[in-house]
Amino acid sequence: MRKVLLLIVTLVSSSYGLAQAKAVVPTDAWQPPDSFAAGANKVCGNPADGRKYADCFMAQMAKTGAPTGAVGFTREFYKENHGELAILTRVTHTGKINLAWVVYPLHKPSNYGLFLVNGDPEFVNTEDLSMLDKKGMEQSFQYQGLKSLFPKVTLYPGNRDGLTWPNAQMGTQGWEFIVGYPLRNGCPTCSDAGHALFAWKFALDGKFLGTSFQGLTPAPLTSPVSSPQ
Repeated sequence: MRKVLLLIVTLVSSSYGLAQAKAVVPTDAWQPPDSFAAGANKVCGNPADGRKYADCFMAQMAKTGAPTGAVGFTREFYKENHGELAILTRVTHTGKINLAWVVYPLHKPSNYGLFLVNGDPEFVNTEDLSMLDKKGMEQSFQYQGLKSLFPKVTLYPGNRDGLTWPNAQMGTQGWEFIVGYPLRNGCPTCSDAGHALFAWKFALDGKFLGTSFQGLTPAPLTSPVSSPQ
């Protein structure tokens, strides 16, 4: 009897593990109407109310016509990202790891984001600059040469509005996603110093392995303008 129970527990655990391994991002992404955020705020009140506001927001998504899967994505994202609200607007399938384009309804002026999903962890934020291989970049000859032209060169998050796509590559060791980040001479609106390219790497089983610096793209042929003193 104990052997039978042990077998049942093993089978249930295995089935649970398989279920957990399924993609968490729905293909039925949703494009919210332009008036949605303002309408949700009018009904739901203050975003500072936290979970109460979030539950109301997701209820408004469903009421406005968002697919069940889109509402489920927002709910899972909220849980896994410390109470951050995001709406899935596009999914690009590249294999085990997919690209998830999101819009943050409470972010201004930049309210777009790009996540690498379905791996381990479930959501990898490409705009988390702390995860980039900055040391590799700063030690490169390219970067050292760039600093002679742009002394205050600084790395900034990119515009993830869906118009610029990462380069997805699959090899024998896993997946790589090459993502570009703008370089500016001291402030977001200062001189364009080109872009830095980083590879986001995943093993074949979907485990996130980290990032590595890939190189720089040239800056436009303009004279440097530094940040205001």
